[in-house]
Amino acid sequence: MNHPPHDSSPSYATYPWQPVPPPAPPPPRTAPRHPALGSHRDLRILRTAYRRQRRVATLTALGYFTLFLVLSGCAPALMNTEVSGGLTTGLLLGLVQLPVMCVAIALYEFTARRRLDRLAARLRKLAELEANRDHRR
Repeated sequence: MNHPPHDSSPSYATYPWQPVPPPAPPPPRTAPRHPALGSHRDLRILRTAYRRQRRVATLTALGYFTLFLVLSGCAPALMNTEVSGGLTTGLLLGLVQLPVMCVAIALYEFTARRRLDRLAARLRKLAELEANRDHRR
């Protein structure tokens, strides 16, 4: 049997009045040589642009649907007005909802391809160059 020597003390305080040893100091922090990619100005611009783009597309689609619901609930006489040949305003607005969604999606893709994909590609290339530079060291 392997017993610890008698002069060894336990790793916990045996008596409540024993002083608690101070915690070990944290290791010193070293500043990175290069700013982190997450704080990069272009990355912030990209995040902001994506956020704005999502909001515009979502608010366009949901805004039109909300308008349709509000008109259906608050202005039933307007929604029952006949436009032509038995087609009411409510039915026409309901049918126009699908093209509005398609336009919102098309605008989202167009602006993504035109603005955001270029910026994302540039950031991706910068990140690859940075990773290759750090890997060579």
